[in-house]
Amino acid sequence: MAPRPPWRALLTCTAATAITFAVLPALPAGAAPTDYESEVSTISQGAVEANHAGYSGTGFVNFDNVAGSYVEYTVNAAHAGTQTLTFRYANGTTVDRPVALAVNGTAAGTLSFPGTGAWTTWKTVTKDVALAAGANKIRTTSTTANGGPNADKLTASGVADAEAPTPPKNLAAKDIKARSATFTWEAATDNVGVVRYEVMRGGNILKTVNGNTLTATVDNLTPNTAYDISVGAFDAAGNPSQQSNVVQFTTPPSGDTTPPTIPGNPRSTSVTANSVSLAWNASTDDSGTIAGYDVYQGTTKVATTPSLEATITGLTANTSYTFTVKARDLDSNASAASTAVTAKTSGNAGGGIPEYDKDITKVDLAWSVDFLPDGTALATERDRFEILRITPSGQKTTVGKVPGAVGTNGEGGLLGIAISPNYATDHAIYLYHTASGDNRVVKMTYDNGTLSSTSTPVLTGIAKNRYHNGGRLRFGPDGKLYVTAGDGQNKDTAQNKGALNGKILRVNPDGSAPGDNPFFSTGGNARYVWSFGHRNPQGLAWDSRGQLWASEFGDGKLDELNLIQKGGNFGWPQCEGTEGTCGGTVAPKKTWPTSSGGPSGIEIVNDWVYVAAVTSEQLFATQINAAGTGVGSVQSLFSGRWGRLRSVTKTPDGGLWVTSTNADKNGGTPSGIDNLVVRLKFPGTSQPGAFKLTSSAFADNASIPGKYTCSGDGTAGQDTSPPLTWGAGTTGAKGYAVVFADVANSGNKLHWAIWDIPASSGSTVSLPEGLGAGFTVPNQNGAKQKAMGSGANSQKYFGPCPGGSSHPYTFTLYALNTATVPGLTSSSTMAQIETAIKNASSANVKLRGNSNAAT
Repeated sequence: MAPRPPWRALLTCTAATAITFAVLPALPAGAAPTDYESEVSTISQGAVEANHAGYSGTGFVNFDNVAGSYVEYTVNAAHAGTQTLTFRYANGTTVDRPVALAVNGTAAGTLSFPGTGAWTTWKTVTKDVALAAGANKIRTTSTTANGGPNADKLTASGVADAEAPTPPKNLAAKDIKARSATFTWEAATDNVGVVRYEVMRGGNILKTVNGNTLTATVDNLTPNTAYDISVGAFDAAGNPSQQSNVVQFTTPPSGDTTPPTIPGNPRSTSVTANSVSLAWNASTDDSGTIAGYDVYQGTTKVATTPSLEATITGLTANTSYTFTVKARDLDSNASAASTAVTAKTSGNAGGGIPEYDKDITKVDLAWSVDFLPDGTALATERDRFEILRITPSGQKTTVGKVPGAVGTNGEGGLLGIAISPNYATDHAIYLYHTASGDNRVVKMTYDNGTLSSTSTPVLTGIAKNRYHNGGRLRFGPDGKLYVTAGDGQNKDTAQNKGALNGKILRVNPDGSAPGDNPFFSTGGNARYVWSFGHRNPQGLAWDSRGQLWASEFGDGKLDELNLIQKGGNFGWPQCEGTEGTCGGTVAPKKTWPTSSGGPSGIEIVNDWVYVAAVTSEQLFATQINAAGTGVGSVQSLFSGRWGRLRSVTKTPDGGLWVTSTNADKNGGTPSGIDNLVVRLKFPGTSQPGAFKLTSSAFADNASIPGKYTCSGDGTAGQDTSPPLTWGAGTTGAKGYAVVFADVANSGNKLHWAIWDIPASSGSTVSLPEGLGAGFTVPNQNGAKQKAMGSGANSQKYFGPCPGGSSHPYTFTLYALNTATVPGLTSSSTMAQIETAIKNASSANVKLRGNSNAAT
């Protein structure tokens, strides 16, 4: 028996005496492990002591030195199943002090408690046991005359209840009024029990009732509004059911005939050569709600927005324009026009405000777009589970269907797409889609116009639901694949690093977890987590500093634009935007009320952030500040023009492609607006114009002279580079890069790259014929270069070789939004260099050439 000083006994129990203490609360299914302190358990032939440091609670139990002394714990389990029991103990002797373990009176084996070296050294022993639902008696009984160890506590780690309730059935709506409706449904079932139901519109909760209630009256509806309602069930562990059937209806008008007040103080807040930004003060209405505002240029409506501002684009430089604003209420009563405001556009092109260029094509529901090296795009059709190939001129081809993709009658289906940064060699494309049991990332190949018929799983097990599936994929400047995963309507997953949901995930292209992820050492799913505390993130993009930005849908308060921090906690569900318990979380850089936001896909060009918004049906634009720590004022573009905007993607030729997803089962209803892919241009860049790469040695699409190929000296590598010249155009470039590649058979075999070419203060930039060798290019103001091959070949221009009578090559000029491309060294691969250049660019143009080189 452990030594006992004279003052040692807090309580001593004899063989004839057993003391029982209060039972601790039950371990909820899926909750954190629960500690059961030995000193508040049932003790026979043992004493509660506190004379050895390092114990938890108020003390520990010292077994009497006899066989048969015991400590009995009462552990409550929310449901039957296996739990891990961890016993914390100390044994200052060199002799093992084993105990017999019994669970509810049934022998469960013998546990060994070897010496720990000192009575102040505490160690643990674990055992997995099967427990019944409710109270369980866990007894540890000494088996030798030495008694048991000093027993500090028992920790019970329950196996999470992973079984979700069944979907509620037969949802019906009745007594539909202008501002309320009553819903009824049949009960869901669950292995433990349903604790609540949530009535939802889209991904937002309208009302919550307890698990015994099968009806709810929602009284916060708005008149003359289309609704898409479903109900979900939840158990005590937070597991959500899949949604019930969907009920669609439109509330009747309220009968209100009084128009809103006139919008006050209309004003111009900024102008560019092609745009005027307007703002006004809010109107009021007797209903208490303003449905939106309409902006007029003369008698023509040019914007419809729920916001108090709008930017009108596509205007002519040095020209005055006059605008008025009207407010609308929920019954479509319109106010009189505001006072007129006149503004004159500036004379200088530039800035970050794009304007409409052209419709590319109509689509069904194109959720995400990415561009192939040849300048064509691949787009995902969410509800058809198909991939489209779309050319810049609008030719559209269905290249195939993604196997295993299913819908959720809501936000699930075929979602994100990302082209491999090594596409030239692996022809891989990555896709995020809903499957029968989860959301997942898969890899397929697309080679020479053919999509593979099978897919390879990259990351699986992301919980799905009708709403909150996330789904965006983007490769970062580091070559890693970033994935947005929504909380799947289970809020608790967002703060649980062991769950994939409610996160931004970071994955190697082969599906393994990068070792520098912030929680890699934790193991399990936490290895993939880059940031957590997200509700439903849907946009990813990187700025010129290599910083990651993400957009996120809020619940019923605030949507967010976040600057992502490695390992950062972004607050959900305790904090939404800036509301709630937000201490210790990363604050968003911009928020919108959920009624006038809805940020989905985002893109960054020249440190301007563009956000495609579904709820407010507009494109937000804002500039990242000079320090890279925040954004300036936000401008709302194309308000109401194409409906719900889902994605925005920069194009290889310096524009933006925007997709719209109207009538998309996500609370949206048919509005008569087509789902489109639209091209936007920046002023002066609808064609490359001055930003055009030329060579005095050969014309575009002509033969590259032999002196610039391996035929020049009869040896592959270390060739003479051709002269190249280009203009700055209106790209606002801070630097330039040129990548030279063999593009035969739609390939992209990288031969040579030069980057960090300084932007000239003049109108043209040029590279002379015959650049010298070296990673730092001689006499080129710090420009760097790298070529295929190794040794000396890797540090000088590597020309075409071999070739053929019409073997195609391209020189691609990139306008960089940073003077120095981050993250590149002399050991970087050609693929890494090209990816980093692309991520740092705002526009590119090509000079094509053919070669008949031969060594």
